[in-house]
Formats: sequence, C-alpha cells, structure tokens
Amino acid sequence: MDERIWLGIGLLGQALFSARFIIQWLYSEKVKRSVVPVAFWYFSLAGGLVLTAYAIYRMDPVFIIGQGAGLVVYFRNLVLIRKHHLKAGDEAPVE
Repeated sequence: MDERIWLGIGLLGQALFSARFIIQWLYSEKVKRSVVPVAFWYFSLAGGLVLTAYAIYRMDPVFIIGQGAGLVVYFRNLVLIRKHHLKAGDEAPVE
C-alpha cells in the first residue's frame, strides 16, 4: 500500500484518539461536572484500533504494545457500561 495512504491512516487514528478528550471536555462543560461519556470509550477504541493497525504496518513493537494494551481497557469499559445499563433495564447508553 502507498506510504501516503498509511500516513493518512495514522493521522486518522490520531485524530480519533485525540477527539476523545475534546468530547469529554465538552460533555463535562455541558453537565457542569467532570464525567467520562460513553463516546469517550468508543473514540478510544476506534482510534486505538486504527493506530494499532498503523503501528503494525510500521512494525513498531513499542507502539503496538502500547496501543494494544489500551484496546483491552477501552473494550472492557464498554462491556462494563453495557452490563450496567442492561442490569438497570436501560437502553444502551448514547451519552
């Protein structure tokens, strides 16, 4: 695959990963307290997946391990949130 395409993939992953902090900040401002909305974890997972793919392409073991470990945390948080909402009888969270 063309190097420019992979550069674009890496930049997309970083943009998704960075957007999670903007989402968290804006949501916290909206509710007037510090919170981590569900969208934070979805953007973490999406950005982490794309960045892991980029890291694998670059064959960077430090980057692969760092992003790969984060994916476990992001996915687990989404599972815990879903279980909590299902137990409470709520719809899946969209906040």
